Amino acid sequence: DEENIIGIAGLNVKKVTLLIIGMITFAAVLGLVLTARTSLLLLVIGAVCFTVGILYTFGPFPISRMPLGEVLSGLTMGFGIFFIAVLINVADVQLATVAIAWPQFIVTGNLISVLAVFLSSLPLVFTIANIMLANNTCDFETDISNHRYTLVYYIGKEMAVKIYGWLYMGVYVAIVLAVVLGFMTPWMLGVLVTFPIVRKNVRRFTAKQVKSETFALALINMVVIHVTQIIMLILGIIF
Repeated sequence: DEENIIGIAGLNVKKVTLLIIGMITFAAVLGLVLTARTSLLLLVIGAVCFTVGILYTFGPFPISRMPLGEVLSGLTMGFGIFFIAVLINVADVQLATVAIAWPQFIVTGNLISVLAVFLSSLPLVFTIANIMLANNTCDFETDISNHRYTLVYYIGKEMAVKIYGWLYMGVYVAIVLAVVLGFMTPWMLGVLVTFPIVRKNVRRFTAKQVKSETFALALINMVVIHVTQIIMLILGIIF
């Protein structure tokens, strides 16, 4: 296959498979250790994220060939992993937990805290979804020839490009709303300075959707937005 790194670089398929299995096993072991030290809820969320990650390209009907890639990748990597990062660093009662008294189980949590985490994760959800959307938009014709019917196939390239721009707008709306509701430090409004850069890149992608020329703009936007977020968060913690 000349469309992926294994075919392009001539990598050994067996070695790549062993590497994937090794990384999955290592991550699973770390997840179980963290579950033992925190909450069973981590095991549930981690299992869901693992399943989506594996099924994204594995099986007779991989997610990457369906119109669910952008949504599931955005939610699992953007919200799921973000939620896990918060969960393992706060007390159970502050966010959510699962208690088991066989054969019963109880799920408890703080809706305000969960909402705060969800809203705070939306910038990451949107930028990750846009990486997938940009990739599928650039590969539109190739995907059809390979029988990959992604979201772009169903909504068309014109609408896909519009959604691409809207999702970046959603990043800034989510940040402002999170600050107004007190979920984020006011310093996070500093991320708004990245808007002109992101807008310029969105216009370039809107004008031309070519993998070798404009796909990387989605990656650049992600780095610009989230590196600035990290800087603003550090400043908020210090001051």
